[in-house]
Amino acid sequence: MSLSQNAARSQIRHLLTEAATLAYEHGFGDILSYARSKEFIAAEALGHCIAETYAGADAFNQKGEPVEYKSTTAKHCKGAYTGISVFETWEEQLRYLFEEKIAKYPEHYYNRFENGILVEVWKMKGIDVYKLLLPKLEKKFFSDTKSKDPRLDANITWTEIQKYGTKVI
Repeated sequence: MSLSQNAARSQIRHLLTEAATLAYEHGFGDILSYARSKEFIAAEALGHCIAETYAGADAFNQKGEPVEYKSTTAKHCKGAYTGISVFETWEEQLRYLFEEKIAKYPEHYYNRFENGILVEVWKMKGIDVYKLLLPKLEKKFFSDTKSKDPRLDANITWTEIQKYGTKVI
């Protein structure tokens, strides 16, 4: 490893430690946990307030409403909704999806990063996300094929984002 690489590694470690310390001191939690740093970058770029906890909303918009973020490093924005709890009946599932998981958030943001830099953001209404995901999740809910992970998952595609979303960055 070259001397300049060693210096860069040392500086990166220092900056990440400084960022983690600053975030913790101001109540933002572990900024380096999972996609938390990307959520923080997106919240700042959008003028949102990052959520203080990891469960529930990722941030709050200018109206104080909870919002959902999905981030990718792919060529186009997309959103993976994974690990969705499964309920006994479809009626219970619908209530959960609407009130607690998807439609609860009036805005969903699809953030695309290149080399750690936020380069593109699209926004969709939560009700539109709900309507798009519902048939995909219903199909999986009633599927006879079971995997090791029984939780539901579905994706919002780039085509859907372009059709129903608005580019904000």
